[in-house]
Amino acid sequence: MATKEPLVITDKHEMRKWSRAMKSQGKTIGFVPTMGYLHQGHISLVREAQHHSDLIVVSIYVNPGQFSPTEDLSTYPSNFRGDIEQLMAIPGGVDVVFHPHNLYHYGPTNQSVDSGGDKGLDRKGTGVVSCVEDSGFGHETWVRVENLEKGMCGESRPVFFRGVATIVTKLFNIVEPDFAVFGKKDYQQWRLIQRMVRDLDFSIKVIGSEIVRDDDGLAMSSRNVHLSPEQRKQALSINKSLSRARIAAEKGHVNCQELIDIVIKAIHEAGGKVDYAEIVDQESLKDVEEITSPVVFCVAAWFGKVRLIDNMEIFIRNGDL
Repeated sequence: MATKEPLVITDKHEMRKWSRAMKSQGKTIGFVPTMGYLHQGHISLVREAQHHSDLIVVSIYVNPGQFSPTEDLSTYPSNFRGDIEQLMAIPGGVDVVFHPHNLYHYGPTNQSVDSGGDKGLDRKGTGVVSCVEDSGFGHETWVRVENLEKGMCGESRPVFFRGVATIVTKLFNIVEPDFAVFGKKDYQQWRLIQRMVRDLDFSIKVIGSEIVRDDDGLAMSSRNVHLSPEQRKQALSINKSLSRARIAAEKGHVNCQELIDIVIKAIHEAGGKVDYAEIVDQESLKDVEEITSPVVFCVAAWFGKVRLIDNMEIFIRNGDL
């Protein structure tokens, strides 16, 4: 059954004004940042936010700052009306959808950023190269979480976490939420935002929400739409092999390289190409050689032109070793 239609706000000043008005009434605000093309994974984040706050804000914004020139910004899927309908179908709904045009546009002098609209094209229209304008009026301030952004996705996508930390900082400053919910599928991102909030003294509680999977076990992602039927079957090798590795670890096989080899072999045999497969400490994200404390097994793999990420937390009780 459809619920209330959310208020759509496109102006950052109007968004901040709304949040402050609600807070002046004693309301708490939960925030779910997204890049749109919503699926049940996103919906689960909204439901989690509802447990913690009076009002819900969902942002829909494809952030050009986290894409390099070779990545898929121009093909990132979108369906804004469909997103609104999905949000309306959630019991209780959401209160605001923040849908800005370009958060790197600071005025009429900023032509190179503005000319690309939501896609952040450069002056020649050739794709994202930077959010910095040549004349010096554009965006040139970036937030870095120096250690947690290294390795895994940070290794293969060197500008990604700089862009994520910066846009989340901007969104936090605009929306001014009390709670923010991030999916654990993007595990490195979740931990990075947690650390950023701690280090910069944001008065926001960051909540990690569990991975939502389709019935076949594939982690939900907006990029799944680009998989062919055959590639989708191949991609199931990620979750299946991660599950085998976790079971093996729980049975006492705690050598990380052996567990990593299990997953790499399974993905390769299925037809995928592994970007990385790493077992790391759940908080520091540092590689471990043997599992003696809570870890997370993180994987990124290519199936055709689609890059998928997934992970599985592994908890070993001392008595199991």
